[in-house]
Amino acid sequence: LMPNREFDNSFDLIVCGGGMVGASLVAALLPAAKKLGLRMALVEQSPLKAHPDPQFQPSFDARSTALAYGSRSAFEQMGIWSLLREHLTPIETIHVSDQGRFGQTTMRAEQERVDALGYVVENHWLGQVLMSAVLHGRDQVELFSPATVSSIDLTDGVRSVVISEEGGEQRTLKAPLVVMADGGRSELRQSMGIDYRAKPYHQHALIANVEVDRDHQGVAYERFTEKGPIALLPIESLGATHRMGLVWTQTDDLVESRMNMPDEQFLSELQQAFGHRAGCLVSVGERYSYPLNLVLADEQVRAGLVVLGNAAHSLHPIAGQGFNLALRGVCELAELILQRKQQNLPLGELASLQGFVSQRQKDQQRTIGFGELALATFSSSNPLLRVGRALALQTLDMVPAGRTLLARAAMGLDTPAVRLTIDD
Repeated sequence: LMPNREFDNSFDLIVCGGGMVGASLVAALLPAAKKLGLRMALVEQSPLKAHPDPQFQPSFDARSTALAYGSRSAFEQMGIWSLLREHLTPIETIHVSDQGRFGQTTMRAEQERVDALGYVVENHWLGQVLMSAVLHGRDQVELFSPATVSSIDLTDGVRSVVISEEGGEQRTLKAPLVVMADGGRSELRQSMGIDYRAKPYHQHALIANVEVDRDHQGVAYERFTEKGPIALLPIESLGATHRMGLVWTQTDDLVESRMNMPDEQFLSELQQAFGHRAGCLVSVGERYSYPLNLVLADEQVRAGLVVLGNAAHSLHPIAGQGFNLALRGVCELAELILQRKQQNLPLGELASLQGFVSQRQKDQQRTIGFGELALATFSSSNPLLRVGRALALQTLDMVPAGRTLLARAAMGLDTPAVRLTIDD
């Protein structure tokens, strides 16, 4: 994509990475960008589709993301929720159970007085809707795609970003603030000398979509087994084909065999481990797997630099909060940028960015701690611990206040709301 005006290499903000996190940041800033004169650049190494009107393309094997209810407010403030919801599946019920034990609990949207506990969206649709918002804001954002970042330097409070475009042409972009949102395998993080801590779980996530023989009725399931948790998420049906998204945590010694076994055998083992609460499993789509590690960047900010999304933190999927945690970071950073731009303050000032990351680390620690506790509690084969967690689930099912606390955490409503608007 070529820049949409005579080239000017000076920006207020440069976002490196046009995936869901980078595009969400640009989309979050756009509603107020014109009024503030905020000028942005978005650099993405993969070719971005230049069509401003998203086209939903149904696919049985489409990968999906679970959005917490609290993420809805962010997309509403971006002005894209009405379009996004055309292909969302509301989670109306969350059913949690423990294999071989009596304990279980059920959270329902109507009990929590919300429209849904969360939503499931196909990644390609979320990406298209976000990019549509970016393309409609081309007066305020320049797109450089396909383009790779060669270097990021700091001189006199200004970041210089050298990019290489298709054909080998190089450009230098300048801005007081650069955001690195290039994913969990961030090459930029490595090139900038930002170390990270990694904690291997010695597990893999096996991802696939499965067909069930009945309507899922908006129910999401979390089933804990001795070999690891199983999640089934409701996905939009394709005609008469009812789909659910599977996330099956596997020990390292099992993942290869389950990735390669025939569909019939795979479905049989999954049905045996999960049970029949969601119905009979009819078919399974293409299977994917990836190793599970907790990854935290040692530095999430420097002067004029922010590390965002999976480049800053990658979590175990047990609580389904990875993208929701990243989106909260996106919104808090957008709120800070808008406030400082309106007050004519430097966007890349280190002290303000350190204040931002201090708040983010509290959210990250809380979210990671919740996932670690769930993983330790529900993945153990200790008989006493298994009885204890069964009793805990049963108690939750009988105590509405405790269930509400858990539901609010799952919905992302236990953190302060952000405001992506500016004062007149």
